[in-house]
Parts: sequence; C-alpha cells; structure tokens
Amino acid sequence: MPRRAWALSILVFPQASFAAKKIAAGLVNGGLLAGGKVFYKFCSSNERTGVASFFRRHALVGVVCYAIHDGIKKGGAMLYLYLDESGDLGFDFVNRQPSRYFTVSVLAVKGCEQNRAVSSAVRLTLRRKLKALHGVYPEELKASRDSIEVKKYFFRKISEAGFKIYSMTLDKKCLFQYLVEDKARIYNYISRLVLDKVNFEDSRVRVILTVDKSKTRIGIRDFNSYIISQVKARLDPRIPLEILHESSHKILQLQAADLFAWGIFRKYERGDCEWLDVFKANVVFDGLYLG
Repeated sequence: MPRRAWALSILVFPQASFAAKKIAAGLVNGGLLAGGKVFYKFCSSNERTGVASFFRRHALVGVVCYAIHDGIKKGGAMLYLYLDESGDLGFDFVNRQPSRYFTVSVLAVKGCEQNRAVSSAVRLTLRRKLKALHGVYPEELKASRDSIEVKKYFFRKISEAGFKIYSMTLDKKCLFQYLVEDKARIYNYISRLVLDKVNFEDSRVRVILTVDKSKTRIGIRDFNSYIISQVKARLDPRIPLEILHESSHKILQLQAADLFAWGIFRKYERGDCEWLDVFKANVVFDGLYLG
C-alpha cells in the first residue's frame, strides 16, 4: 500500500519564536508525519482563516499547525456542518401546549471560503439591519423574533455561499408512547436521520459538525458516541470527524442554521412557507418522520 503524502502547514504569527517553528517542524522530521513537507505562511496576528480558528486550541507556542492529506491536491475541502433544531420535545398535549412537530436541520458548507461567507452574512445582517432597527448591536439572529424583511436581507447576503440544507421533522403525535420520556434518545436519533442524508463525499479532508450547545456533559458524550458510531461508517477512514458543541453567540453559522430550521418547522407547524419559499432551492432533503 503506497504511503500517503502529507503536508504540515504552519501559520506563523509575528510573536512566534524560532524555537516554536523548530518544534513544529520536528513533528515531520521526527517521523510523526513521515514523508511530509513543511510550508510556512506568515500572517498577521488578526488574520483568522477557518482552519486556523478551528485549530487554535492546538497551538504550539504561538504556532497554529494542521495536517492535511493528499485530498487537497485532488480539489478536496473541509466540510462544515451546523446542526440546530426548532420546536420542542414536550409531549403533554393535554395540560400544556407543546409544538406538534420537532425539526432538526443541518446547514452544510463546503470549504473555508464559503464558511467565512456564511459568518459574514450573519455579521452584516446584525450590523446593518438589526442594529439600525434597535439602535444597539444584538447578540444574535433569532428566527422566531426577526422579521421576514431581516431574513430576506440575510438570504441575499448568503445566497452566493453555495450552502445546502438537510432536514428531518418529527410528528410527535405519531411517536410510540414508551419513547416520549427518553428525549435525548429521540433527539439523537432524529439528528442521525438528518446526517444520513448528507453527502460526505463533499469533503476529502475533514468533517466538522458543530451543534448548538444545550446538553449536559453526559448528554454531549452520549450524542458524540452515537453520531460518530453511525456516521463514520459512511466516511473514508482517512477523513477525521470532529464534533463540537458551541454557543450560537460564538459560532455565527449556528445562527444561520437556526433561521433555516425555523423556516422548515413553520411549514409543518403553522402551514407558513413564506420564509421557506425564499431558501427552498438550497434544501436538498426535507423529510417527515412519523415514528
């Protein structure tokens, strides 16, 4: 079996020491990435590429490094997935008023450039539309709060980003009674059904799944274990899968995922397709799960 070609790209910030560069280079020279090559790219301290941002926590004394396999040479790219939900998992239809439907959607973006375009669209909408309306810079876009005019402005800014949307909606009234108490299991299962529809061939380098952070530590562990066991069977074993749980205040792309999930949810819950009609050309899959 031929040895894979690897390249260790090192983004060197101005404050990085010469020793730090030598440490990073030693990863290759020491055989950790045997047969690889080292490339240096000097960049300003405020330059934030998608890859550099993701690997910041692996920094070596001011050096951010990442390894990419030969998929890059074949035109591969990182695949960014942002998962969010709309509706609730309440089941007491007698004493309370939960939603009938529960929607989980995945926003799929291929490549760092397109990923930055999504976050830029959110940032522009916050600054140019919501700040102008309310006089203060809001924390985030919220589909249930923001007007259709704001949503349409956002879509005009994101429309050239080349994104895809996958979605699965659960009709809770069709679910078996014995499952209604195990909400985490339901959430994980519907999330898996959505991810089953994602085309993982869009990535030859790495898949990064980011989920809106709402679970306990045990819930995160169970979700990650379940999703990894299910999804990795569909991934080339050379392609890493990373699952992150982050706040939507921090990850702007999660705010975009929230807008799209809400639009699909409204179609089922209220028969309202006004917002969905704006972005429906980007919806690759929209399924209804009846239990």
